[in-house]
Amino acid sequence: MKKEDLRIVFMGTPEFAVETLQALVENNYNVVAVVTQPDKPVGRHGSVLQPSAVKQYALEHGLPVLQPEKMKDPAFVEQLRSCHANLQVVVAFRMLPEVVWAMPEYGTFNVHAALLPQYRGAAPINWAVINGEKETGVTTFFLDHDIDTGRIIMKKHFAIPDDADVEYVYDGLMHLGAAICIETIEAIIAADGHPATVPQPQAVDGSPVSTAPKIFKETCEIDWAKTAKQVYDFVRGLCPVPGAWTTLVTPDGKETVLKIYKTRKTGNETQVSGFKTEVSGFKMQEWSILKVDGKSLLVACGDEWLELVELQLAGKKRMKAQDFLNGMKQIESCHVK
Repeated sequence: MKKEDLRIVFMGTPEFAVETLQALVENNYNVVAVVTQPDKPVGRHGSVLQPSAVKQYALEHGLPVLQPEKMKDPAFVEQLRSCHANLQVVVAFRMLPEVVWAMPEYGTFNVHAALLPQYRGAAPINWAVINGEKETGVTTFFLDHDIDTGRIIMKKHFAIPDDADVEYVYDGLMHLGAAICIETIEAIIAADGHPATVPQPQAVDGSPVSTAPKIFKETCEIDWAKTAKQVYDFVRGLCPVPGAWTTLVTPDGKETVLKIYKTRKTGNETQVSGFKTEVSGFKMQEWSILKVDGKSLLVACGDEWLELVELQLAGKKRMKAQDFLNGMKQIESCHVK
């Protein structure tokens, strides 16, 4: 098949997917329809509907948009079938039923923001940084019955610097994902729909693969009993959104949510007295002390002191630790838990 004869349906929702859709448009591929999530209610009363980033781009470029509530809806399936697509491309979308992913003659491939089989799941970028990985990447694979398990078409690698946060990795993989999508389609055209693929292994170097489950608010709570390196990676793996958080307890016992956006490793060991355990009702709670060292705000982790560099009190703006200290009295009488 020639490039100009290929009919593509694109599926995606967030900004991450827009980069790939834009690459398809700018490379003159025939995108016959764009499938994205229904508009999301926003505002205090949910009275305003906000279109997805993908929908906004599609409408700006005159692309037909489909927004099914349910992917198995017979009316939607019939609409999709009427597009007569040869290929479907999925980036940061939802799980598809077989009636959808098996529809095109060349199948459906996904651009996943990890080096499969590692980090299957909804939040691969966050978990790669949280786990202190030195490298991640993007993978294209054909969809099958299970989530992120299909045969791999291509991979591209991306280095993660030790000081990089999720925003840096997100931006890098967004551009890399667009590039690998174009290369994958070129390979599919060259092979008349049947490019070389490899099955995903069930383990890597004899160890189970890491997963990337969806992140919730409770997932983002900092465990100060962990090592300073683990907390450091945890914070940058959630920065800038959704943001790692802890509970700041003032001398009078008041508790406030404190978001932590940036930390710095000190290499200075903590003392046993810097980390305490208390019993609250039937629940054992561990909490850590804060201390001021010159102009630095430090917190005791399980092994070393960690410097807090950027943070945000509930109801306040994100700020440097020095600005926080200037407005916060008796900070050394506070603790975090």
